[in-house]
Amino acid sequence: MKKALAALAAILVVLLPAAPAWAHAQMIASTPAKDATLTTAPTAITLKFTERLNPGFTTIVLSDAARQRIPAAPPAIDSATGTLTLTQPLTNGPYTVAYRVVSVDGHTVQGSYLFTVADPALPAATATVAVAPSGGAAASEPGSGGVPTGALIGLGAAGVALAAIALFLVLSARRRATAQRASRP
Repeated sequence: MKKALAALAAILVVLLPAAPAWAHAQMIASTPAKDATLTTAPTAITLKFTERLNPGFTTIVLSDAARQRIPAAPPAIDSATGTLTLTQPLTNGPYTVAYRVVSVDGHTVQGSYLFTVADPALPAATATVAVAPSGGAAASEPGSGGVPTGALIGLGAAGVALAAIALFLVLSARRRATAQRASRP
């Protein structure tokens, strides 16, 4: 019985420390939204995450089609929301919002997305260069840069399988011991 409890405790000790690493800040909302086409140029970019952000380690930048940064004030952080206030009006064309944040759990999350300004009151865009986020398609998804979800699911399934095997072995050993005691005269 003591061996079974020790085996179960060992399994839990191995699996439990990994659990907090699964909860990282993920972007859940943005203004302007990903792939939006706006008829009025925004004056600020707001990103909302699932966890409180560390203000000292939050970067949000806006770039135009030529990959030039748009002048802005440093990001203002309010709990799980970061706001980048632009100091220069935007013209028509595509823009890339890029972010790199560290939540209070210490995990870094980065990503980027595109939006387009198509304000009829503004002059037409002079360049229509498509800006692809660095790192390929995965980098454009909110919260990319961490452990892939499939890997986390696989690790969780492996942990459950190990726990089931350990439980099976413990119960089998207990049954054998009970059967041996019952067969003794």
